[in-house]
Amino acid sequence: MKKIKWSAFGLVFLAIILVLTAFALYNGRDHHPGYSLNLDIKSPKDSVTYKAGFCALKITPEITEKWSDKNKDAAFNEDDGDTFEDKNGNGKFDTYWIAGFSKKRAANGVHDDLWARTMVLDDGHTRMAVVAVDLIGFPHTNVLNVRKKLADQFGITYTVICSTHNHEGPDMLGLWGEGMFTRGVNPIYEKWVEDRIVESIGVAVKNLRTAHLRVAQDISGIADSLNMDTRKPIVKDAGIYILQATDAQTDSTLGSFVVWGNHPETMWSKNTLITSDFPHYVREGIEKGVYDDKTLAKKGLGGIVVYASGCVGGLMTTRPVVKIKDPFKDIYYEEPTFEKINAQGTTLALLALNALEKAEPVSGGISLLAKTIELPLGNWLFHLGIALNVIEGGYSSWGHLRTEVAAWNIGEVSFITIPGELYPEIANGGIETPKEGDFKLTNAVETPPLRQLMPGKYKFVLGLANDELGYIIPKSEWDKETPFLYDSPKAHYGEVNSSGPETAPMLHKTLKEMLEKLSQ
Repeated sequence: MKKIKWSAFGLVFLAIILVLTAFALYNGRDHHPGYSLNLDIKSPKDSVTYKAGFCALKITPEITEKWSDKNKDAAFNEDDGDTFEDKNGNGKFDTYWIAGFSKKRAANGVHDDLWARTMVLDDGHTRMAVVAVDLIGFPHTNVLNVRKKLADQFGITYTVICSTHNHEGPDMLGLWGEGMFTRGVNPIYEKWVEDRIVESIGVAVKNLRTAHLRVAQDISGIADSLNMDTRKPIVKDAGIYILQATDAQTDSTLGSFVVWGNHPETMWSKNTLITSDFPHYVREGIEKGVYDDKTLAKKGLGGIVVYASGCVGGLMTTRPVVKIKDPFKDIYYEEPTFEKINAQGTTLALLALNALEKAEPVSGGISLLAKTIELPLGNWLFHLGIALNVIEGGYSSWGHLRTEVAAWNIGEVSFITIPGELYPEIANGGIETPKEGDFKLTNAVETPPLRQLMPGKYKFVLGLANDELGYIIPKSEWDKETPFLYDSPKAHYGEVNSSGPETAPMLHKTLKEMLEKLSQ
């Protein structure tokens, strides 16, 4: 037998391969091995008394080192002549990388605060916490970290953590750091946000009061002009859905939960100030009232507004080409400015306040279904991100991701959670089967529409809830290979930031089963 001779170069190369493989395998480890959830809680048959509690805690990062943007490209790059204030003298630029759009967008100050806002509802049998954070996403790993920290201390039956998908706050997914292979998340900030969410739930529980619930919606389509669908078929999630809790003793507003489907990215890609974008003005208007200059035009409700995003896939956005009209003046805003997001948020606040004038009371206990599911990851870029630790969390089993969906109702009000950016046609109908689709399907897979399956009159779809899997695209509309959909000369945006073509069918199938059971 011939002896194998290894050169020094070969040995070094082999060692490097082994180290890189070990590094990738370590990064792909399951951060919550064995975790599984399967809740099936039926509404109590006897009459219930509601309690509701709200809390709003700031999660705004402290921007200590500002920078000069030499060529005004909103990307920090010393090769362009950009400089920074090294206030602590460590020779490093200590910044927060803003999520969304492109890498290297360093925060250069704060315009308005980011929040962890919490609503806790209790029917005497089931206690639910719904938290909305002004962040690009809050991955399932972080959700489970929060649940571990919560333990049983506040008596919470089930926790939902939604991100608004804000593109003007710190990176929480890892994709928008300084370099291609650099994780953009500040780990200290990440853990602090988790702790603040736990704290906000605790304060909301402490604030629980006997309450009456009212529900309203604006499904008139008036909000259609405030965003655009950038990919065919043109289907939006234009409805505004509002749940209000009032103190049973004083009738004062404890808080409100508001849902609308649009990317909070109206400030667009050149903004370097931390802001929650238009949701800031939605909340301000509903809480404090809507003003025409200094004149009160519509009285606010008081209390705390928890704003969550609905179906934002497709994608629903307010690009600079979308003109937003001032609600009181004959002025249209086109360029991304704070005046534009003020007009957008204020218009939404007015629509919500007007809808609440016809609100209906809510009665009945909470019925709840929630389930852990496992999805195949069909995006090689995400696989690479996990291997390089740009994306944290790892696999639940090799090549698969753990995530979660839920469905619950309270009388005529029903809710579902979506762990990412759902294309609105999956919720509302209108899925198409273009001949150019990669899977050559003649029938839509994700039917019937989820809202058709949801019980009751008022149907809240909570996007980016308990995870951020990226775009959730109907399988018949999946398109990475030529020819492209609708004879487009180039590939459509969406698939590159999706966990894969099986995500939508599997989520729809699971939610369909849950909703059929919930409706029994």
